[in-house]
Amino acid sequence: MLSRDAVRRLELFDFESLAADHRLLTYDQRGHGHSTGRPVAEDYRFENFARDLLALLDELGDDRPMDFAGSSLGCDNALRAALAAPDRFRRLALLIPPVAWESGPGQAKQWYFDTADDIEELGAGAWRQQLANADPLPIFAEYPKFDLSPDVVDELLPSILRGVGMSDLPAPEEIATLPHPTLILAWDTDPLHPVSTAERLHDLIPDSTLHVAKSVADIKSWTGRIADFFAS
Repeated sequence: MLSRDAVRRLELFDFESLAADHRLLTYDQRGHGHSTGRPVAEDYRFENFARDLLALLDELGDDRPMDFAGSSLGCDNALRAALAAPDRFRRLALLIPPVAWESGPGQAKQWYFDTADDIEELGAGAWRQQLANADPLPIFAEYPKFDLSPDVVDELLPSILRGVGMSDLPAPEEIATLPHPTLILAWDTDPLHPVSTAERLHDLIPDSTLHVAKSVADIKSWTGRIADFFAS
């Protein structure tokens, strides 16, 4: 539920540095940041975000294969768009892939539905305050700038959460057909972005490299890792 501005405030990444060797394009997903949306859960299924990415590329009118870095929801954008239009992508960087392919009771994705219910019951303001007072992920326990405050207007929060909760990454057998060199970056101790998803993607994608961060300092190395990967 973050935007370009919210990611910059974390001071973990410096994607602008990639512009030294690339034309850099950043954008806010539908319903996030400066992008508008409707309070309709189906609008926020992963498939629609991937269509937005391809439509944005059409609007730019640049047919050169692009390098794409996406985090969380952006990982699905990368995978789904590259499967639909493989010639439009050169290399992929997948940051903190989301929980995926769950089955049975006790699924981590239930958090999205429970949280949507909480927002509607408590009110968005009270829920935001509750989130602000919650303990950070263990890996960020000593990092004062860690802030996952949603950059989404209150009226869209439940719909976005439910749309994401209804979604999943592409089927493993589809992902296994991707020919693109892929860098996979995960951080530890995050149940909604578990290392297990990153490891499974690494197993599936033939030309992939995996790095798991155990500290904030390690996460701050990701910009350089991506820059080096895209330069090769």
